[in-house]
Amino acid sequence: MSPPRTSPYRRRDIMVAAACGVFVAMMVGAAYAAVPLYNWFCRTTGFGGTPQIATAAPSHIIDRKLKVRFDANTAGGLPWRFEPEQGSMEVRIGEVVTMNYKVVNESARETAGVASYNVAPLNAGSYFQKINCFCFTEQSLKAGETRDMAVVFYVDPALVKDSDNDGLNSITLSYTFYPVRDPAARPLAAGEPDKREGKL
Repeated sequence: MSPPRTSPYRRRDIMVAAACGVFVAMMVGAAYAAVPLYNWFCRTTGFGGTPQIATAAPSHIIDRKLKVRFDANTAGGLPWRFEPEQGSMEVRIGEVVTMNYKVVNESARETAGVASYNVAPLNAGSYFQKINCFCFTEQSLKAGETRDMAVVFYVDPALVKDSDNDGLNSITLSYTFYPVRDPAARPLAAGEPDKREGKL
């Protein structure tokens, strides 16, 4: 006996269901890829005031000076005091500068945070080059611990060729520390008791 034939309507329903399944899978994949792709785009273009990452100092320094302001913030839920060494400084375009930030854990327990940053005005982001930074790296501080963290940067001399920035005289670098809810467990030293809840 030959098997029953599939009706045209049945084949159509199967194809529509398969197409819907593929579409849903693509949308889920796009949702997961959106954040890293957006971060890559911002870091590559300076979009949204995202500073650029440099590996070396520029070849020359220009006499034109800019005031760079330093802003430090902590999000709710992170019991840290976070502040720059100074509120602002004048820098020459192309000059490599180091600014230190101080962070203090004011709680009675170890806590962790991660910093993000941006630059204002937004069109200056593509010219603000960081050589070294503490951002996007989890920082864990013990109860009452104080830590100094540095950012090394320069303003790209290419900025003077951009007519949109002819009137630019100040840039603000802003950091915000966010709490890490489940910081990575620190490996215990040999013989050290585990003091986490429910552990001996």
